Amino acid sequence: MALHTKLKGKGPMSVKDAVALLKSFEGTKFDQSVEVAMQLGIDAKQADQIVRGSIVLPNGIGKSKRVVVFAKGAKAEEAAAAGADEVGAEELAEKIKGGWTDFDACVATPDMMKLVGPLGRVLGPRGLMPTPKAGTVTMDVATVIQEYKAGKVEFRNDAGGNIHSVVGKLSFEQEKLEENIQAFIDRITAMKPQTTKGQYIKGIAISATMTPGVPIAA
Repeated sequence: MALHTKLKGKGPMSVKDAVALLKSFEGTKFDQSVEVAMQLGIDAKQADQIVRGSIVLPNGIGKSKRVVVFAKGAKAEEAAAAGADEVGAEELAEKIKGGWTDFDACVATPDMMKLVGPLGRVLGPRGLMPTPKAGTVTMDVATVIQEYKAGKVEFRNDAGGNIHSVVGKLSFEQEKLEENIQAFIDRITAMKPQTTKGQYIKGIAISATMTPGVPIAA
């Protein structure tokens, strides 16, 4: 059965039904990632309407994230002990300046931002630049590293007011995928900018790597 025929005549549904339908699609030889996409009624050109942040999903995302940390002294030791994949200062900056970005998250202590700042041209376009808003500029490096290893994801709306994030793997148990998806939706819903007018959540859909989107009732 073609994937799109299973969607024919179906409108937005509950998270539970959407996950069940997604899991019913014909499988592939690899474990597909599951993503949630939300269309927001925001004006993305207005700084006070940007929706950006992070969330630690209750059941992780099915893979361990690679985390690098800019820190010195005791904080560097703390980061290494917490499981950071690489810890450093000037030498790490030079490595990244040369184009190395083989990691999923970059964390820095506040005193290291003078060193990290010039790396914005490399890290910024890839969404890897440490920022206080995302919680990646912090003295509590151990907690942040552990959160990323446990399934923390960052998000930010695009120019069209859309926001999306990986929320797990298709192999996850039904209930675990439901919990992750609902947690993400709840987080975005709670972040409605005060200056937003009209309908905030305009549309929600989930999809796997090789499937069409399945609509969820907003």
